[in-house]
This record gives sequence, C-alpha cells and structure tokens, in this order.
Amino acid sequence: CIILGVQAACQDAAVTQELLKEGFHRDLLVKVELGVVGKDAAGCAVAARTRLPPGIYVDPYELASLQQHNLTKAVLIPDVIDVEAPEYLATDLLVLLYMEPDPQCSRCFKAALPVHGRYHRPAEESEEALVVLKSPEVLVCCCDSRLAAECWKPAEVEAPCSGKNDSPCQWYSITHKPAYEESILQVPVGLRQHSSLVCVVTLLATVLCSTLILAAVCKYGHFS
Repeated sequence: CIILGVQAACQDAAVTQELLKEGFHRDLLVKVELGVVGKDAAGCAVAARTRLPPGIYVDPYELASLQQHNLTKAVLIPDVIDVEAPEYLATDLLVLLYMEPDPQCSRCFKAALPVHGRYHRPAEESEEALVVLKSPEVLVCCCDSRLAAECWKPAEVEAPCSGKNDSPCQWYSITHKPAYEESILQVPVGLRQHSSLVCVVTLLATVLCSTLILAAVCKYGHFS
C-alpha cells in the first residue's frame, strides 16, 4: 500500500501541448502542472524536452532574436539547422524548452515556441501531410536542493538550469500523464498530377520576368 501511495503521488503531474495558428508557421504551447510533487520543486527550473520529427523545425535565428528580448528560452540539439531542407532530407530535432511560472496557478508552468512546417513530397491524393508530435518529457533542475528520490529520476541533459551559458547541473525527469499522447500538424502539400502544370507555369513566369528585366535594362540602363 505504501508503494502504491508513493507511485500515485509521484504521477500527479499533467502536461498539455497545443499547436496554435494555421499553415506552415505555428506556435507550440506547452503547459505543465506538477501537482503534489510540485512542493518539492519550489525554486527549481522546469523545462519540457520534446523531439520534433523531420516535418517540423525551429528557426535558430528567430529563436536567438526571441531569447535576446527575453521572450522565450530554449536549447536546440543540434544547434545547426538547415531551415531550407525539405522533410525527406531533414532529421529529428531535440528541444529543451524552459518554462515560466503561471501567475494563475502556483504549481503550473507554461512556455510557447514558434515552429515551422517543412515542405513535403507531392502526394497522390491528399492535399495535406500529417506530422505527429509526441508529448514532451517534464524535467526539473534544482541546483541548490534535492528532490525526493522516489518521485524523480536523473535525466541525461547537458544544459544549464537557467538557459544561459552557465555550467550544466543535474536535471531530473518525472513520469506524467499527458492530456493527449500526441499532437498532429497538418501541412499543405501539392498533388503529383499537378507537377506538369506547375513546371509549365513556373517556366513561363521565369521567361516573362527575365524578359521584362532585360527590356528595362536595355531601355533605362547606361552603357559606356
């Protein structure tokens, strides 16, 4: 009975994530409620570690701008990302998203991160590709205190508690019950039967624009 009671207390945490907006450019909103074990994490840093599949990515330049203005804090692994690569040439991306306390709830934390969908291969029938985003892992970092061993387990995370360029400290993971096991991002894709039409229109547009530019150069250009 004691073991069951400890497990019930340790699992009293909830995680929700939402993909806001529509189209290729979205906001990933993550909310965490630590529940009973939140008492042990007072004054500690809380983060959500999530793995983004190849169909979705974070723009490191956009993230750097947001962090410069203290609008969000996150660590990308790897930190070098090809933002132009299509889905079928990209790899997974690991994100450690630092969370801020929710003023409306003493045990709640939340954070938002802009994410972007990648271009997919043309499809045969459907005009949308589905990108499945799994529920994140909840991590807590306490540099000056210890957490209850029965509720937390050490996690292998090479990142500082504060999100700044400090030395890494020990992160701990907590088992939780997500509100949804996964979120699905719908990305618009082209149809294979439209390939010929797209190529012809692109070629005509290229020839027309090149002709207009050449005509403008000949008419208004100054040649010595």
